[in-house]
Formats: sequence, structure tokens, C-alpha cells
Amino acid sequence: MSQPSWSEYKPGQSFPGVIGRTTDESSPAWPQPVRAVPGSPNVLMIVLDDTGYGQFGCYGSPIETPNLDALAAGGLLYSNMHTTALCSPSRSCVVTGRNHHANGMAAITELATGYPGYNGQIPFENGFLSEMLLQHGYNTYMVGKWHLVPSEHESAAGPYDRWPLGRGFERFYGFLGGDTSQWYPDLVYDNHQVEQPATPEEGYHLTEDLAERAMSFIADAKQVAPDKPFYLHFCPGATHAPHHVPKEWADRYRGRFDDGWDAYRERTFARQKQLGIVPPDAQISPHDPDVPAWESLSPDARRLAARMMEVFAGFLSHTDHHIGRLIDFLKETGELDNTLIMVVSDNGASAEGGASGTTNELQFFNNAPESLEESLARIDELGGPETFNHYPWGWTWAGNTPFRRWKRETYRGGVSDPFLVHWPRGIQARGEIRDQFAHIIDMVPTVLDVLGIEPPATIRGVTQSPLHGVSFAHTFDDPAAPTRHRTQYYEMFGHRAIDHDGWRAVCPWPGPNFTEAEHAFGDPITMADLDDLDAHHWELYHVAEDVAETRNLAEEHRSKLIEMIALWYVEAGKYNVLPIDGSVLQRLMLERPQITEDRTSYTFRTGTQVLPAAVAPRVLNRPHSVTADVEIPSGGAEGVLLCQGTNAGGWTFYVKDNHLHYAHNYVHRTLHHVASAEPLPAGRHALRFEFEPTGAPDIAAGKGSPGLAQLYIDGRLVGEIDMPFTTPVAFNPGGMCCGANPGSAVTPDYRTPFRFTGTLHSVTVDMSGDLIVDAPSEMRMHMARQ
Repeated sequence: MSQPSWSEYKPGQSFPGVIGRTTDESSPAWPQPVRAVPGSPNVLMIVLDDTGYGQFGCYGSPIETPNLDALAAGGLLYSNMHTTALCSPSRSCVVTGRNHHANGMAAITELATGYPGYNGQIPFENGFLSEMLLQHGYNTYMVGKWHLVPSEHESAAGPYDRWPLGRGFERFYGFLGGDTSQWYPDLVYDNHQVEQPATPEEGYHLTEDLAERAMSFIADAKQVAPDKPFYLHFCPGATHAPHHVPKEWADRYRGRFDDGWDAYRERTFARQKQLGIVPPDAQISPHDPDVPAWESLSPDARRLAARMMEVFAGFLSHTDHHIGRLIDFLKETGELDNTLIMVVSDNGASAEGGASGTTNELQFFNNAPESLEESLARIDELGGPETFNHYPWGWTWAGNTPFRRWKRETYRGGVSDPFLVHWPRGIQARGEIRDQFAHIIDMVPTVLDVLGIEPPATIRGVTQSPLHGVSFAHTFDDPAAPTRHRTQYYEMFGHRAIDHDGWRAVCPWPGPNFTEAEHAFGDPITMADLDDLDAHHWELYHVAEDVAETRNLAEEHRSKLIEMIALWYVEAGKYNVLPIDGSVLQRLMLERPQITEDRTSYTFRTGTQVLPAAVAPRVLNRPHSVTADVEIPSGGAEGVLLCQGTNAGGWTFYVKDNHLHYAHNYVHRTLHHVASAEPLPAGRHALRFEFEPTGAPDIAAGKGSPGLAQLYIDGRLVGEIDMPFTTPVAFNPGGMCCGANPGSAVTPDYRTPFRFTGTLHSVTVDMSGDLIVDAPSEMRMHMARQ
């Protein structure tokens, strides 16, 4: 290769060329492009959602995950990795290398409060790995779940500075919130919403789409710059609810969970001992008081629960399959050997399906659970486009084998997660287990360590804070190397813990389980409560010898416990953990600064992006009207004027068969429908829907306000019905769209997207009266979307 006829200089340096009066007596020089060090490895982080310690095959599970198992066999399996116990907080740690409170991510952003550790906004001094690697010549891609931006910032009004492209990712394809339908996802491409490329009937599923997009991002750059390394942050929605998967994948597990969650734990624990993941003398955690014994369930309840687990297992295997496609792509393109792959889950398995599970989480959010008989009637639909399903928490407990408890709690079931590392060119060891203590804040320092990169002093002119994690790269080829991460605190909704040198102290709030708790989940912690907790309710475990926290040593090692409690407070002071806040309801109800003032009139236009539920007008349980300014051509028109929600629940205002219609889908169980008694004439008209409550809601019983639903054409009443009840709390997913119904249809009366074929000038939603809110139910909804 010939030498260039010019010189280069680093930006900021003085120009090294010659500038004469004309070019013939001058010599050029160019600002040096940012180039990676030759041979730098690619970085692939795969972050799964709500996947428990005992759910990968290579961690002893009966669920088949051959591609993840192959990564473990060709690399390293870590048996002592820890997270924060919750989604957004953990994800903030993975990308920054800082603790979650220091990231302002004490919980999900929907529960932000006005304290530095709790405000839901990751400070720009806590740079992302994507921002760091951009400075060293990497391409950076984010694919899948984000959930690191305040929900009120998710609309087209922005601000966009905390969306993926605002935090160092050059390309993004995925969803911004905590969960989404796998069949009809809320998709964002870079900084704008897009519709899914195909329908479920055409074979669409989100995980496959994400894998395809990840491969295309890599291929796009490699065809131009084959030696340029990439950082891909790959975050499928799996295995968060809804557990959506093609039926044939769930059917692979037909009958394999009929013996229940107790038997699952026993088999998985025995296999974990055989694999060396837990010590041969380890004891499994005792039966959880909140989980019924499998044999205590009726035959029908066991049949339903077993099918729900079959669907979950199929969902995880399906996800593993598409991760395998991504791995095969790297192999085919010659990139696999020099790609540092890290696989982790963001927290333990999720108990948000409740004691009996659900076919539609929206029923749970709205205090309208279905009966066993109603669930059984839909058993063959589980995992399909008509459901929004989640399994019972007995499977959660089993999925976290051998540990106690689950997501949201700082026992090991909530914070100990599977973690795999694979890098053939950089790691000599194959198929080995590493038991050194580690935490997800160590992932960024480890990547920087193996790349030989110092943490940047500044990013975009912002002075950077120190990393909190430490590299574990020294353990790659030395199984006996001591951990360099000796102390780690935990806090989630007032549930606290600390690890230090093989000891673990835990202070559960509201109690060690729901059955034995003296308070309810989400209760605030008063100063009197805190004094009592610190004096009497800390537990102590020597996890170096008791991995599953089975023997509380608080009484016999009181001095050690006091030392651990004091150490927790030291760490809490360092990382913005104070004030300790056990509340959920109060956080949810808290007024937070918004980008616009609240109002009672909203105007929408066709062709605009879907309005996220967090910023959409809240019409439930209050009088409101929807007025569409339309032109109907002489041949008639049809389509949606305005709608909110999905087939899981929502409402839609539309034109069909030359008549005006309104339908209210109550949690996929009841459809209230009214149509105009006369056809729509051609020309320009004001089409109006009005709802007038005729009684108070019975939110505890899952019933929203009854009311009179009326249709008007140019101010003339053309149809009405009495709705005996409505949706009481929320729609989830709950986006509002003008001129079409993207995703699944709110009503079976039409097929999506059912775009309006006339001229739709505008739609105005007008509201008056007091908004009736059931904060406990909304709390459950936000918590389930982590």
C-alpha cells in the first residue's frame, strides 16, 4: 500500500502542514480520523430480562439453551455474579460501571423522586461504555430494550439526550420502555417510531427481528470498514412478560413440568452440584412460605400452571435459538474468535405474575383477575398474540434455584444471576467455572482492561466520575485468582443487603416474605421503622460456606453483623443511597417536573407518532369527549379516528361500513360497542364521542366508572349505550394513535392498521372533572414493566 501524500494530526494539535500564498508552495495535513488499535476485539453484551439463576441449561435447568451452553463450554461460567434486583438499575450499571444510586436509578424511572440517587436521570458525568468506545474508533449499536430514559421523555417531543443515540450509540432499534408485546412491539428506530416489518400471521416475532437488525447493523459497517471493531449491546425483551412464543416452541415442553416447581428445584439443584456450580455440600434454600406446595393445587390449577411454564421454557429456548443465529453470523464472518461476549440477566426471575399467573397482565393491573375457569378456557392461546401472559410465582422461585426469593428483593434470588464470558482469542480456558465474587458494575472496567483503555477524563466536555467497579479480567485464565471486588451494597425499595469478604448481611423489607411480613410491599419506612430494622431485623449469612442463605448467624456472630451494618451505611453514604425509601405508592403519586404544563385539551393529527401512555390524556373515570374534524368522500370512508391500547384492553373511535363506531375493550373480557343509527353523509363533518360517568368506579372490584357513551354527527345524537363498567386503572400497552390502529386491534371488528381513508384534519380530546386514580393498581402496573 502506497504512503499517502499528506500528513495527519490529532484534533487540537497545531496544523503541521505548510500554508503558503498558493497551493503550489503549500503542503496539506488532515485531522486524524479516530481509528481503533489494530486487532481490537469486538464487544457483544447480551442482557436478558427476568431470567433466573436456575433457568439456563448450563446452570442446571431442564430448559434447553444449547447456544448459551455452547458459550459456556467455549468460555467461562461465573457462579457468583450479582445485579441490583431490578431492571433499569441493573442496566444502568452494565453500561456505566457505576452503582445504580450513583446513576440516579434507585428504581425504574417511573418511580423517580427528587433526590440525587432517585431522580431517574443518569448524570452525564457517568459516561456509557458506548461513549467511551466511540473515542477509540468503535462502531456502537444498541438493539432491544432500553428503559433508561424517564417515561415522560419517550414521546416525539423528547428531549432525546437520554435516548440511545444521545448516549453514544450510533444506531438503535428496539423499544424504550420496560416491556412490550413480542408480537406487536412498540418499535423505535434511531430517534423515531416505526411499525413492525411484518405481522404475526406472516411469522413476525420481536426476538427474531432484533437478531436480524443486529446482524444488519454489523454487516452494514463491515462492508465498508471490515477491520473496524464494534460494540453491540443486545437486549431482547425475553424473558420478561408477556411470555410470547410460537406455539411449536412451547409444545416442545409438553408434559415436562407436570411434576411441578418443587420437583424442578430438586432436579436443578442436583444438576448444579454435578456441574460444580454450587459446592457438593451446599444446602438448598427452604420452601418459600408464599409458594403453595404443588400437590396442594387442584388438578386444573396444576394443568394451567404447567402450561404457563411450558410457554416460558419455549420462550427462553426460542430466544437462545436467535442468540445462536447471531453467534453463527459472527462465526461465518470471521468475527467470533475476536469478539468478547458477556451474557447476563438484569435480575432474578420475576414474581409479578402473582400466585396463580395470568393470561393477561392488564387484568392484574386493573384489579380484575380472571377465574381459573376463564384462564383454562384460554390455555391454548397462551404465548400467542391474543394473550399478555405471565407464569405463577412458584415457577419464579424455582427459576432462582438454589436461592431464596426473587426480583425486587436483595436476597440472592433477586441479585444473583447467570453470567457467561466467551472470547476464544483472549481467553485460554474453556468450559471452566469461576466462583470469584463479581457485580455488574465490573463489566465496563473489565472491557476497558482487556482493551488497554483508560477510563476517559472527559466525554463531550463533561468531566467524568470514577468507575465504581473493578476488572475481573485477571480471573479469565486463573481460577484461583482472588476477587478484587470485596464489598458491594444493595438497596431496592428499602430491602437492603451487603456482601463483604464472603459474608452477607440482609435486612428485608417489608419482611422475609409476604406471609411473614408485618407490613405490605411498598409501605414507606419511617425513622422508627428504620431504628427497629437496624436493631432487630438484619440477617447474617456466611455465603462462602452457605451459598443459598439457609443459616442465619446474626445471633452467634453479633459483632460481625454490627460491622456489616456499619459498612452498609458507609457505602450508602458514598453512592447516594440515602434517604432509605421503602415506598412505591408515594413515589408513583409524586408530581415530577414535566416538559409541558398539564392541560385538559389535546389535539392530534394523522401521521403523527404514537403517544406513549405516560403523556397521553388520561380519560378513564372522567367525563371526556373526542371530536374528529373529517371529510368523507362521496364513495364513503373507513378507518380509525383515534384509539388507545391493544387487544389486551383499550378503546377505539372509528368509521366502518359508512357508520360511526366506538368500542371499549375491558381487559379482553368484555367489549362495549355503540354504532350510529344512520350512515355518514359525504362532506366535512364533526364526528364526536362523549362519555359521561353515571356512577363512581369500584376500583377494588376491578370496575371503572359506569357511564353513558354517545355518538354525535355535527352535534346531532346518532347513537348511545349505557356501559355498566369501564377499565378502572390503565391500559398496558397504552399508546394513543390518530388515524390508525397499529399493532393488535383494540376490537375484532376490524383488521389493523385500519387507516382512515377519508381526510382527517384533526382529533381533539377534551376532558373535564376530577381524574380518579387508583395509585396501588398503577403501582403494580409500573412494577411489572421493569
